Amino acid sequence: MKNFRQTTDLIWNIADLLRGDYRPREYVDVILPLTVFYRLDLAMRPTRAAVRDVYNKYHGKLDGMDDLLKSAAGNSHVYNTSPFDWNKLLEAEDDIAHNFINYLNGYSPQVQDIIEKFDFRRQVNRLQASQLLVLVMREFKKVDLHPDRVSNLQMGYIFEELIRKFSEQYNETAGEHFTPREVIRLMVELLFNEGDPILTDPSIIRTFYDPACGTGGMLTEAKNHILNKHGEAKWPQLSKTVMLYGQELNPTAFAVAKSDLLLKGEEPDRIYYGNSFTDDGYKEKPDRLAPPFDYMLSNPPFGVSWKKVEWLIKREHNTMGENGRFSAGLPRINDGALLFLQHILSKRHRDDKPTRIAIIFNGSPLFTGDAGSGESEIRRWIIENDWLEGIVALPDQLFYNTGINTYIWVLTNQKSAARKGKIQLINAASFYQKMKKSLGSKRHEINSDQITTIAELYKAFTDGGDCRLYDNHFFGFRKVRIDRPLRLNFQASDERLARLEEERGFINLAKSKKKKDKALIAQEEAAGRALQVQIRAMLATLPDELIKDRAVFLQLLRQAAKAQGVKLTATISKAIVAALGEKDETAKMCMNKKGKPEPDNSLRDYEAIPLTPNAPAAAYTVGDSWLDEKVPLTEDVWSYFKREVRPHVDDAFIDTSFVDEKDSKVGKVGYEINFNRYFYEYTPPRPLAEIEADIRELEQDIMQLLSQIGTSGAAE
Repeated sequence: MKNFRQTTDLIWNIADLLRGDYRPREYVDVILPLTVFYRLDLAMRPTRAAVRDVYNKYHGKLDGMDDLLKSAAGNSHVYNTSPFDWNKLLEAEDDIAHNFINYLNGYSPQVQDIIEKFDFRRQVNRLQASQLLVLVMREFKKVDLHPDRVSNLQMGYIFEELIRKFSEQYNETAGEHFTPREVIRLMVELLFNEGDPILTDPSIIRTFYDPACGTGGMLTEAKNHILNKHGEAKWPQLSKTVMLYGQELNPTAFAVAKSDLLLKGEEPDRIYYGNSFTDDGYKEKPDRLAPPFDYMLSNPPFGVSWKKVEWLIKREHNTMGENGRFSAGLPRINDGALLFLQHILSKRHRDDKPTRIAIIFNGSPLFTGDAGSGESEIRRWIIENDWLEGIVALPDQLFYNTGINTYIWVLTNQKSAARKGKIQLINAASFYQKMKKSLGSKRHEINSDQITTIAELYKAFTDGGDCRLYDNHFFGFRKVRIDRPLRLNFQASDERLARLEEERGFINLAKSKKKKDKALIAQEEAAGRALQVQIRAMLATLPDELIKDRAVFLQLLRQAAKAQGVKLTATISKAIVAALGEKDETAKMCMNKKGKPEPDNSLRDYEAIPLTPNAPAAAYTVGDSWLDEKVPLTEDVWSYFKREVRPHVDDAFIDTSFVDEKDSKVGKVGYEINFNRYFYEYTPPRPLAEIEADIRELEQDIMQLLSQIGTSGAAE
């Protein structure tokens, strides 16, 4: 971009003047606001005299002059009624601090909101006390930020590069503020269908929304795309029919976004300040045009914890159910990405009107979380409702603050006939060019031709190469718990009897639960020790041969206890079984009271069985004497078990209590999307002869080097 780096460097160098009086992390609090105010000051020059005339004529005579002043400013929300501009402030250096406050107070109500979010009034006196206010303001006059020469798009780049630089000074996450413009352009290309009437009919009203809008780049880029499709002649009309809505939590980013929209003639009230989770600025209201929204796009922060707002989100999830935003599930506390997606989907059209969504995630939302987890349930909700249209894997090192892999998810509530029931995956990881000069972690960029290629690949919807098409159920699986029976042998040997002394249930017999009465404590402990003596004596009467049937051992134990007058409580029996029993694959299965095998938890395993759509549920007879009743399973689970498990582990059985909460069938349903698996290309190893030849060559090289070392040593 022409003069982009030069302009950014000029502004960045101004920050160097603050060194010593300000800490590096405070530079942003001065430089960004002054950049905005100077640009606003330049933009107001053509209408400043007219605004002052109206103000002087009607001030104190009329209530509510905003409409008159706005009209005098060329129907702009940006105007200033004070007698000062940038040049006049510098003409009276002795009073510059007082006059600058007067200047700030003279701004229009919409700009006042920006000033408050920057919290800049408190900086004026500090700058003056450090004798920096005049110096910094004079330096800004060397920077050309006039809207006629620096477009809003260029200004967006400048703001974002400044934010990145400032963030790097104190390790802030710049990625929370903005997204590279080429990534936004790709998102916009994926967002629009070729036949979308908004691209052909400028009279159609369309709304755009970003719940984490940062400096507003995604929203403005989407609008620019539509404007450019129609040509400049229709821009005035389109400016009214393409409506931008956003919300931003960071006050600095919010102020930058709002100032940018003000200069573009947008309605600044459509950018809402606050946390989208706890202070939803766009709840459905009958007196508003939005929501629901026609288009939504966002780049929510990667891997950000929602611990601070946990109680509010859980309250909405637990009390509002499907009427709330987070009904599908809650992800783990350290990553709120899928909360953003649920929030966005809550703003979709619920009737026959289409909504299209493009959102950037890292890899975590694709596969984090096992079947039944919050993440998996959210993916299940999206896929089973057929909202996920496609995912595009982007190159790494695209973002300013991180080099990790990222993905664009494209969602819609109305898929085309060809796309219904299918999900498209595109591997665009190799579609990039290296930058001549990196920006932070950003070393790669996607050029215009590559954006076009990826978009065409997506719209072609053809399986093969870097594009894969799958049925929705392909990403689903049913996680089934496979158990094996517990098998124990028993022996009253000296070694095993000695283990009883280490069993907590046996040890606690000689411990009193009383806390205050010493006499009762001593009495209970004495009784416990006496019982321990009885148990030892009773166990000594058991036969010392190896018993491979727990039922037989327990019968012998009960007989011995009765003969010795020992009352076998559940605690005592458990301690004895634990001490005298050992696992033995050749022993008989341990059965529960219902005559079913008792599972060995140490042998428990799980099988992820591919999900078969509409698999019929039926009752299957397992055929073993210990499982001869009908077991409720689905056909796909039973067939898989017979084919993949039983031939290898003949005593395995399915835990029919491990049931999915939603469909009440055995096994929990899960969904995950593993890009590497779908696009993996096997590379066969080199022939052994070729590898052996390389090894011999290396051996010869090593021997030659060793001989040279020996020759050199002898010469010395």
